[in-house]
Amino acid sequence: MLYGFDIGGTKIELAVFDQDLNQLWTKRIDTPQSSYQAFLDAMISLINEADQRFKIKGQIGIGIPGIINDQEKTVYTTNIEAVKNQPLMADLERAVDRPIFMNNDANCFALSEAYHKDFLQYNNVLGVILGTGLGGGIIINHQVINGANGCGGEIGHLNLSVNMLNILGKDIPLTQCGCGLKGCCERYLSGTGFEWLYHYYFHKSLKAKTIIEHYYQGDANAEQHIDRYLELLAAYLVNVMVIVDPQLIVLGGGLSNFELIYQEVPKRISKYLLPQMTIPRIEKARFGDAGGARGAALLSLAKDPLDEHTIS
Repeated sequence: MLYGFDIGGTKIELAVFDQDLNQLWTKRIDTPQSSYQAFLDAMISLINEADQRFKIKGQIGIGIPGIINDQEKTVYTTNIEAVKNQPLMADLERAVDRPIFMNNDANCFALSEAYHKDFLQYNNVLGVILGTGLGGGIIINHQVINGANGCGGEIGHLNLSVNMLNILGKDIPLTQCGCGLKGCCERYLSGTGFEWLYHYYFHKSLKAKTIIEHYYQGDANAEQHIDRYLELLAAYLVNVMVIVDPQLIVLGGGLSNFELIYQEVPKRISKYLLPQMTIPRIEKARFGDAGGARGAALLSLAKDPLDEHTIS
């Protein structure tokens, strides 16, 4: 039995899967914020409840927003202050008497999508989350690329490139990111960044959904804004592509529901590509919000899941 945890600043979700990744049970609770011990106790309680329900000690994978230190078994996260720099993996392993597999939530999203039946033929997959923040995961040969410091796939913290500055205008402010650096792409391409850019150019505060509605109504400001954003997104994706050279890009997060992206971005990418590169397949995430727990469950498989399991 495979247990997948999707942890965020407001909720903890545990989903239980069989060996073929069929979801059998799920439970969601509010994320304890009062103390680390309260958070740890909540996790242990969910694991024990699943163990008792299925009469088995399941394999545990955890997706959490943050950077995982596998050596010290700690997690650095700004979303859940009580857990920041705490030895969560080590403490859980002692408490529930089994290994814990933990990774960044965006990596879990990408891993889940790479194991969708429609995408199994692709060895190089890039997952990009266009949500409140800009995150991503890199999957090579069906394995997560974590990097030496657990920072593999932190593609939201690429700086604006020359091409992107040309699109935005050289006078664009280099705003400070939550990571402490200035000019991170997250500040301009996330859902929050999408709204900030509209306010910067047109001096009006509108939600992304409203801006998109105005676009479809023929509003000139919205049309100009979305044309700029799509061009910016195309240039940004190529910056990542020259490192990863993906066969498939899967988009998640709220802005991934904007269908124009899938029509326009592939057409706009070509002008920024190396001559030898081809345009990858660009698709909307298949699992949506459910992908985090599913990807976390995949972490707990010690060997390549393709060896023995049929993924649906």
